[in-house]
Amino acid sequence: MTIAVTGATGQLGRLVVEKLKQKLPASAIIALVRSPEKAADLGVPARAADYGKPSTLDAALAGVDTLLLISSNEIGKRAVQHNNVIEAAKMAGVTHIVYTSLLHADTSPLSLADEHRQTEADLTSSGVPFTILRNGWYSENYTGSIGAALAGGAFIGSAGDGKIAAAPRADYAEAAVAVLTRDGDAGKTYELAGDTAWTLSELAAEISRQTGKDIPYKNLAEADYAAALKSHGVPDGFAAAIASWDVGAAKGALFDDGQQLSTLIGRPTTPLSVAVATALKS
Repeated sequence: MTIAVTGATGQLGRLVVEKLKQKLPASAIIALVRSPEKAADLGVPARAADYGKPSTLDAALAGVDTLLLISSNEIGKRAVQHNNVIEAAKMAGVTHIVYTSLLHADTSPLSLADEHRQTEADLTSSGVPFTILRNGWYSENYTGSIGAALAGGAFIGSAGDGKIAAAPRADYAEAAVAVLTRDGDAGKTYELAGDTAWTLSELAAEISRQTGKDIPYKNLAEADYAAALKSHGVPDGFAAAIASWDVGAAKGALFDDGQQLSTLIGRPTTPLSVAVATALKS
């Protein structure tokens, strides 16, 4: 069996490839990347593949049995890009596509959900057997801001008391590998999230505990949070999007208590305390 991973040099993709290598010979894994030279350190065969250039995809997918389609990072272009890959996979005779979607994509109020809904629909109509991994929020989406919180004396956001069932990327990568390397998941959709949800106030308290500094959570209005992000160099459109996602979190968009992620990986998901400690060491 040959397994190909799109976006293999990305943050999630690299983790998936490393975990696949623990289960399969490197020759059975193909890294699909825009620039194969950047994948040299992965230790697996690499092929040029660009979501936005269908002409690159046919050769890239030749001989591939199972494909992990990691969602593109080009928000606004993703539905078209993903469909390019799905169509090429169909033509290449790929027998199973595993797609990284968004938690509760079918009902999520987040602006990110529309393109995932479209891709899920395209998979359904493709005729290729597929499995959907609806990934919840990565812990790193928030722990990546710890440095700024320590510098500014507070952790800021617009999530209110919303419960966030996050887990580190490594947990989601492990779940993807579990599905990629076993049979019986075709046609299934998994809602993947951390076992124990937390609020941004609880995150701030954990940062305070581990650093010995008083770092409170400061909840801001959506527009004020977007403005704060812009002041730190985040592009206007992305700042507005991040703030809107936090508002979605306040309404429960990032919460799930089904524990399907821990079931897939066969262990509890990584707790917040470990995610914070890891971020503080980096």
